[in-house]
Amino acid sequence: MRLLIVEDEPGITNFLRDGLTEESFAVDVVDNGKRALELAFINEYDLILLDWMIPGVSGIEVCRQIRKSNSTIPIIFLTAKDTVDDTVFGLDSGANDYIKKPFKFEELLARIRVQLRTKEIEQTSLKLGSIELNLSTHQVFLNSKEITLTQKEFSLVEFLIRNKGKVCTRTKIIEHVWDMHFDADTSVIDVYINFLRKKLDDGSGKSFIHTVRGVGYIAKEV
Repeated sequence: MRLLIVEDEPGITNFLRDGLTEESFAVDVVDNGKRALELAFINEYDLILLDWMIPGVSGIEVCRQIRKSNSTIPIIFLTAKDTVDDTVFGLDSGANDYIKKPFKFEELLARIRVQLRTKEIEQTSLKLGSIELNLSTHQVFLNSKEITLTQKEFSLVEFLIRNKGKVCTRTKIIEHVWDMHFDADTSVIDVYINFLRKKLDDGSGKSFIHTVRGVGYIAKEV
């Protein structure tokens, strides 16, 4: 899952980035409205955390412009404004939720999960052939037998299965799973793909991960 944080207070930015990275989210951070709009329109984000009072284009205007593009991406406002009118104004501008500063990380994380669950229509598991992922417990099963994966391996297989039948380019994988960008060294992907192929070998001699030479990988049933 890839999130965009739009916040101009360094302390809050670092707090959010560190906490969400530990929760296996890929995170992009910007500190002004103009850059937020640029990234929101060129990248695929699963959710945006948006500060109301940011330099340049305001958070309210950023939210409105994203909604004008018919985007359904969940947006959660982060703000020190605390009146009922402020809350209503923020939600009427297109935000899905509103959390007041200061806030507990656990509360924010719970609100993020609510929005992502709604987006995924309460999806709690992913399946591909003999492989099943439990998204709530981060468990992976192969032919009903639990397989131990690292956090990064789980994130990679989750991304591939969420996009099963579609070619996942190396750029998209490195951005969504490793939180790096297009100019990063993508050779780490090959290493982890090999790990997954070995750990998720069902004995048939075939892999559910197929290489698309020069482009990336595709997950599909063997």
